[in-house]
Amino acid sequence: MAAPVASSSSGSSSLKPMLNFWSIWNISFGFLGVQIGYSLQNANTSRILSAIGADPHHLSLFWLAAPVAGLIVQPIVGLSSDKTWTRLGRRIPFILGGAIVSAAAMFFMPNSENFASLLAPLIFGATMLLLMDTSFNVTMQPFRALVSDMVPDKQRNRGYAIQSFLINFGAVVGSLLPFILTSLGVANEPGEGEKVAPTVIWSFYFGGAALLLTVLWTSLRTKEYPPAEYAKYNNISEADQAEKVSFLQLLKNIPPTMMQLAVTQFFSWFALFLMWVYTTNGIAQSIWGTTDAKSAAFNEAGNWTGVIFAAYSVFAALFSLVLTPLADKFGRRNTYALSLLAGGIGLVSMMFISNKYVLFASMIGVGISWAAILAMPYAILSSSLPPKQTGVYMGIFNATITIPQIVAGLIGGLALTALGGNAIYVIGLAGASMLIAGIMARVVIKAKD
Repeated sequence: MAAPVASSSSGSSSLKPMLNFWSIWNISFGFLGVQIGYSLQNANTSRILSAIGADPHHLSLFWLAAPVAGLIVQPIVGLSSDKTWTRLGRRIPFILGGAIVSAAAMFFMPNSENFASLLAPLIFGATMLLLMDTSFNVTMQPFRALVSDMVPDKQRNRGYAIQSFLINFGAVVGSLLPFILTSLGVANEPGEGEKVAPTVIWSFYFGGAALLLTVLWTSLRTKEYPPAEYAKYNNISEADQAEKVSFLQLLKNIPPTMMQLAVTQFFSWFALFLMWVYTTNGIAQSIWGTTDAKSAAFNEAGNWTGVIFAAYSVFAALFSLVLTPLADKFGRRNTYALSLLAGGIGLVSMMFISNKYVLFASMIGVGISWAAILAMPYAILSSSLPPKQTGVYMGIFNATITIPQIVAGLIGGLALTALGGNAIYVIGLAGASMLIAGIMARVVIKAKD
């Protein structure tokens, strides 16, 4: 359990106790499974939707399910969990409930073609994608707030760096699963009368099971501070607890740091969305020379997308190990800015690569930026949030992630058309956006490191 191991200051009962490594680890361990599932979705959704009939120019519209779900769900979950207390805690019930629904959706999504009697496969697949994204968001949001709730400010860099490491390790596993299953002899092409490859179907089964098991670990091994203890550790008075604040008042009182971070968040998440949507189609066309979603070459490109996504997650996991000392030495803003610039360079370079193995070099920069994106904004933001409203503000902050993805989803098809129908140029556009994000991180963010 996430139990205190030592006082964070001599004789001060108002400060949160310091936590040992394994307590911090257990708090975020469930995110490992969540990210396995989320990475399977990122690497294979375009592949699945293309196989069951989606037009490449419309792919980004299907992907809008994720940011729209996040924009609506996360503030609601944050506000609700701030006001909730159960035998399981305040954040854990949402984490556990979301995980159960996510796992169910992961079972149905790759089997969309088998439910044609209920809905057209493409409509059923899109519905499962929306359900999966909504439940992922219900699960993810409280994990961010849980670190802020449980970890004292002096350990925040470490807390979010550990979370970043677990997220990226999970992403490695999730991204590689179809490739691994292919190596083990599972068919990587649809059988006669089928549309989705068995490697994808079995990967989603494994991912759903891993999600449930890891979230159960966090749920059973983390004991949240009860309301009175949480109030004591965060200097929340009885008057503060009794005060009723409307959602509109919360929006009016958004911390300036959040608004500053929003600028950088827009350009970085705009870039990530385009990368997730168009990488398979981009490298299939630029390296494998195909646009046929049912061909062996396209499915090989789909597997390779999983491999290089796993690679950037490996690089991100490794970089997350040094994020804490780098941020402590050079400041959070500088570390954040340089990491985003590295990601921009990596994405732009993909336009000029014709050898699939050289893509690993591009993924080094992408991995560095991804590690920073998962940790630095939250480390910067968490210190400026009022403790009794951490959950709802973390949920509101998610709008800085979802709105740029919605914009990217709406214009992605237009960008593909404007760039001659070659998806690899959309990846170049993503790289330009990430470079702008790096510049904005240093120029706009004024929060203290």
